[in-house]
Amino acid sequence: MARYRLQVVLSQAQGKHPAKRALEEAIVAALLLEPGVEAAVIPHLYDLDAKHPGRLSLEAIRGDMVLLSWLYSRAAFWLLDRDGIRGKEGQTCIKPPEDADDEAEVEPPKGIGSLNPPDRYIYCLDLRDSGKHEPFIEEIRRIAAECRARAEAKEQAKAAQPMLVELGSKLDANGHAASNGNAAAPAFSPEQLMQTPGRRWHPVIDYSRCTNCMECLDFCLFGVYGVDDHQRIWVDQQDNCKKGCPACSRVCPEHAIIFPEYKTPAIAGAPVGAIDSLKIDLTKLFGGADAVVIAAQERDAELVKDGRQAVGLSVGIPKRQADKPEGPKDDLDKLMDDLDAAVL
Repeated sequence: MARYRLQVVLSQAQGKHPAKRALEEAIVAALLLEPGVEAAVIPHLYDLDAKHPGRLSLEAIRGDMVLLSWLYSRAAFWLLDRDGIRGKEGQTCIKPPEDADDEAEVEPPKGIGSLNPPDRYIYCLDLRDSGKHEPFIEEIRRIAAECRARAEAKEQAKAAQPMLVELGSKLDANGHAASNGNAAAPAFSPEQLMQTPGRRWHPVIDYSRCTNCMECLDFCLFGVYGVDDHQRIWVDQQDNCKKGCPACSRVCPEHAIIFPEYKTPAIAGAPVGAIDSLKIDLTKLFGGADAVVIAAQERDAELVKDGRQAVGLSVGIPKRQADKPEGPKDDLDKLMDDLDAAVL
């Protein structure tokens, strides 16, 4: 087979934080010396619009890809998916320091999933997981070996099958039909790729968790959400979203709506696992405002800014899937029952 090369893309941080820039530069310098790797640098992924050269260069990649960014891996993967840059989610071995000894079981996917992802893998690495470049380079080497082995296995399986070539197909030097590996990237100069985009703010849907309940569509009054040709919820008019407002994320019953730049990890795309589900909002336990009330207040603030009427809890308050049969109680339910009993 042709020499396999893994595409690695580093998405820079917003601003010019010295420590972040130093880490980015160390990683890129090491990648330039790494065999079997093609490295590229783009501005902050979250800010790229559909016509930005950095976004167009990502769309041109057809094979396996590693993305390094200053975003949670879950947020980065589904942000790419939203932009039509799809694939199977590759698993990384890098863990943040606080989770190094955490063996909590991650919840299995239960959402509607990505729409027809191609047969390639996308690995998203969070640059906040280490302050040194070496762990990222080692992980990229591991991923490259994993992808190379997978590509070789595909080639061997293909070689064992009779070759059928469509009329008009181009053949490579070995007489095989042209593969669907990495396409040549558009010819953008470094200056074009690194054009500074404007800051953006919009939700990202994690379809591995989204059940298509449409509660976000009912709740949002700014025309952000819509339904696609497959009757799936999607972010239709992302630039209608109100900067800094995460209200729809708070009302999503499956924690499937991500705002990658929000300060709270649960909203910014942190992993949703068994231990995360027990990190209880103490305001709920002691009579404070719950997530739905906070969301309604945030929405009202944006409505008033637009010169519209505040609606409070009277419009689009989520059903929380009220018609869904009650399942067995989990640890959080049991804890709440114990607290209720203690109060009584």
